Amino acid sequence: MNPKRLVIVGGVAGGASAAARARRLCERCEIIIFERGPHVSFANCGLPYFVGGEIVEPDALLVQTPESLRARFNLDVRVNTEVARIDRERRVVLARELPGGREYEQPYDRLVLSTGAAPLRPPIPGLEREGHFTVRNIPDVERIMAWIRDCRACRAVVVGGGYIGLEMTEQLSRRGLRLTVVEALPQVMAPLDPEMAAWLHAELRAHSVTLVLGDPVSAFESPRPGETARASVVVLRSGRRIEADVVVLAMGVKPETTLARAAGLELGALGGIRVNEHLQTTDPNIYAVGDAVEVRDFVTGQWALIPLAGPANRQGRIAADHIFGRPSRYEGTLGTAILRLFNLTAACTGANEKCLRRAGIRYEALHLHPNSHAGYYPGAEPIAMKILFAPDTGRLLGAQAVGREGVDKRMDVLATALKARMTVHELADLELAYAPPFGSAKDPVNLAGMAAQNVVAGDVRLAQWHQVAALDPSETLLLDVRTPSERQKGFIPGSVHIPLDELRARLGELPRDKELIVYCQSGQRSYFASRLLAQNGFRVRNLTGSFRTWKTATSGG
Repeated sequence: MNPKRLVIVGGVAGGASAAARARRLCERCEIIIFERGPHVSFANCGLPYFVGGEIVEPDALLVQTPESLRARFNLDVRVNTEVARIDRERRVVLARELPGGREYEQPYDRLVLSTGAAPLRPPIPGLEREGHFTVRNIPDVERIMAWIRDCRACRAVVVGGGYIGLEMTEQLSRRGLRLTVVEALPQVMAPLDPEMAAWLHAELRAHSVTLVLGDPVSAFESPRPGETARASVVVLRSGRRIEADVVVLAMGVKPETTLARAAGLELGALGGIRVNEHLQTTDPNIYAVGDAVEVRDFVTGQWALIPLAGPANRQGRIAADHIFGRPSRYEGTLGTAILRLFNLTAACTGANEKCLRRAGIRYEALHLHPNSHAGYYPGAEPIAMKILFAPDTGRLLGAQAVGREGVDKRMDVLATALKARMTVHELADLELAYAPPFGSAKDPVNLAGMAAQNVVAGDVRLAQWHQVAALDPSETLLLDVRTPSERQKGFIPGSVHIPLDELRARLGELPRDKELIVYCQSGQRSYFASRLLAQNGFRVRNLTGSFRTWKTATSGG
């Protein structure tokens, strides 16, 4: 029997999706949404672009309003109203109107918690000073814009190099501010492996952004004599002092679980609400969706916090389906995400190397640098791609890509392949759209699959960029098979140079008592060389991604 009254706490992605789906499944039931902010359904992923002026009007960020949701779906939306308590035994919530403080009880048959995640605010001295902002909702970014305008801010410090931090960096730069990004980790964008994040480091510096890595903030202080910061002087653990007229705090988020915890619902070890495959909490009458819940990582099977809008929307729909008797299940989160940073696009799906090592999953890592479309057609741009796969079965485990063109569609294909549990053999066999302005007859996804097939088949053994520094010259020889003009522009120290087209005639110059590590510019010619050498009796490995990956990774971008 369908429940007669559904109460949803929190709107935006998960809550609004659950409400709209519930109405499509049940016209007669009562559906109530409580939202403690002024906006029930807004595009929080668009907030940085409003700051930078790419989105001009704040109303463009409003996906739905209480009025539009009532008119279209007959939803009872109560904004500026928070839920203060859940009485599970009586199945009522205590609602409190903001401002004013009037309280009342609201009964429910089923309850959906979509309380989201709050920006991290660690106990750093001076954090509460004026001119320090987080980015969570429309009022937040309106306050940032007002502060910049009123105090004529020209120097911004962004603390945190994740999605929000980098998007805000790009958009504040568009407004003409001088930017410094401070990241406690040795790289930005933690979902990327370090050699892939290095491309973003280079892009930031190319746009005059000062990048400080591995040096966390220890305090926000008032300016000393001679310092002119309008917000704070950002003091780092190293003692470095950075003057800031505005500070954006983008150090990550944590699940909003105060309500769930007080109601006695189970929380996971990572701090999120624990739910089953139907998004039910430990109380079967209460569901939870979105950034507040812990999910299963699709690849590793481990519990994870992955706060993304796409999964939150799907979870809202699945919860509503189950509430109204549909057999929907949430199978886990891939973590598919994408970022634009100035002229670069970075995207990822599935597990990275850190996750796979932590989960004890064996894998191979492969780098390649294909063009975004046919090289002979004008405007082709290289894409730095990385795929992770099982060395025995070839099952795809994860993928990352950075480039100026064509990253988004390749990552969507790879995310679909990952969801379908495809192998690299199937990637090689995918039939993808091709015309010279859009791709190549062998699409970058096909090429990634083909290159990985060679590894699974044992046709080539790989060396990784980070292994180069530890090679023993008495046991290993680095072989550069690029052209002389390429080598003149830079090479890996200690390497021997024999161009690929001369290699057959010069095999006698190579030692047979050492392992050969072969590299070219991007990895294709060194693969050709590896096959030639292996069939002539040499022990050989191909440096995956070759000079381009090694150079970017070791220079830190």
